[in-house]
Amino acid sequence: MASVPQATGLPILYNDLVPLSSEQHATWGTKALSGATFLKNVHAVPVIVDEFVQVQRTFPIIFADAENPVPLALMGLNEGVNVFLDEEGKFTQPVYVPAYIRRYPFMLAQLGPNQEELSLCFDPTSGAVGPDGDAVKLFENGQPTQGTRDILNFCESFEQGAQRTGGFVKELQDLDLLMDGEVSIQAEGAAQPHIYRGFKMVNEEKLRDLRGDQLRKMTQNGMLTLIMAHLFSLDLMRDVYGRQAAQGKVPPVGVAA
Repeated sequence: MASVPQATGLPILYNDLVPLSSEQHATWGTKALSGATFLKNVHAVPVIVDEFVQVQRTFPIIFADAENPVPLALMGLNEGVNVFLDEEGKFTQPVYVPAYIRRYPFMLAQLGPNQEELSLCFDPTSGAVGPDGDAVKLFENGQPTQGTRDILNFCESFEQGAQRTGGFVKELQDLDLLMDGEVSIQAEGAAQPHIYRGFKMVNEEKLRDLRGDQLRKMTQNGMLTLIMAHLFSLDLMRDVYGRQAAQGKVPPVGVAA
């Protein structure tokens, strides 16, 4: 179920990355897209802890089944299925759009050996940045515009949120609170349920068994609120399943999720 890094080694959504340059892209700008067509076949996107409370109102939050279990917002229960977009790539209802999506096609990336040095890059295949872009001009007189500075600030804020998210996940792992997830959904009239695996979730039994001082610390630092948002959001998996069924996108029982 949970998405892993693409075969290209690039993050989810990104097909290519080039550094933004005042020389090469002096006259370039962003374009307003009519829809998020780049999301149509994406069933899960990373989320940061700063937005767990907003995300859990619409999307289930799970953790990728990986060595570094990144939190993900589920937009479908099967690879390639997004039940929240229409054919034009527009959301079918008002939703909170995760920061990862709003950041695209830009991101900060390490181009040299120094891990502390990150450069503002963009995906040239997105169609959202080009020489004919007139939504936000990127440079004026060889200098970044306020629009570009705003994009950079957003990307920097996202990276800081990603670091906080990494710390949160590490704490979950140190406390051994993550376990293999499994959800069984019995469709009306079906002889067998659909079983969804391939993700991580918080173990509620181990959470209840934590010492009082550990729970107190988690309450004080906000970690318990994040865990509750994650656990409450899991009920939405049945809503997502219902959307898939209504759209005829539920695979036969026995087909891997």
